[in-house]
Amino acid sequence: MSFDNVCKLLAEKHPVDFVRWLIAEESTNVKVLKTELSLEPIRADSVIFIQTAKSILHIEFQTLTQSNPAIPFRMLDYSVRLKRQYKCPVVQVVIFLQETDDEIAFTEEYLDDTTIHRYRVVRMWEQDSDLFLNNLNLLPLATLSRTDSPQNLLSQVAEKVAKILDRETKQNIAGYTEILAGLRFDKTLIRQMLSEDIMQESVIYQDILQKGKKQEAFSLCMSLLEERFGEIDDAIYQKVQALKIEQLEALCRALFRISEMDNLVAWLDEQQSV
Repeated sequence: MSFDNVCKLLAEKHPVDFVRWLIAEESTNVKVLKTELSLEPIRADSVIFIQTAKSILHIEFQTLTQSNPAIPFRMLDYSVRLKRQYKCPVVQVVIFLQETDDEIAFTEEYLDDTTIHRYRVVRMWEQDSDLFLNNLNLLPLATLSRTDSPQNLLSQVAEKVAKILDRETKQNIAGYTEILAGLRFDKTLIRQMLSEDIMQESVIYQDILQKGKKQEAFSLCMSLLEERFGEIDDAIYQKVQALKIEQLEALCRALFRISEMDNLVAWLDEQQSV
């Protein structure tokens, strides 16, 4: 399940709330920027850029601590590219969603022989739950926040969801909450607390489910491709990324008989014309 994509969607829908939370800036003059920089497409679905009157807020949501390139170097890279393109201060925040003791979740700088670059890290399991319980737009994140009684916290979130009067809003908030709570709670408990029919009626929830399935298929394809051909260049990456879930599944099967890069390119080109 694409937990970080749910958070990115929340930030895209409610950028003012994320700006207020992460940089304590009271401003309605904010906009979400395209998740693309001039040098190359950004591969991380979990990245979002929000422009305020004073700066650009770069948020990256993470469930895993290991990545390629590593998170500290990636933050340096994004910072330089953002400053080059937008010529303004950049505030960077990495938000770790799932509790871990990995040192990368406690690292807030990139350091080498000549460069020091600093950014902020937010560990959701250390965040005050009241901040999220008292803000409907951030409510789904409450399930990941600090608590001495996780089950009681989930119950509080469920009560807040139950009190939402607008049905569509209730459906969407319940859908987001169900997905994020899955990082911490058993699915059976979540469905006991939240109304399952409300969650499943959410159009956005269903869309997230489909995106999650596609991301899983895409990740599997890329792993198989890298094992077969080594590092994959951006042109191939983008062609694979553009495939539909059925095509990704077909590619996984086709890789049992595709052994040459030229054959892979021909297969991908054929799919583009379908």
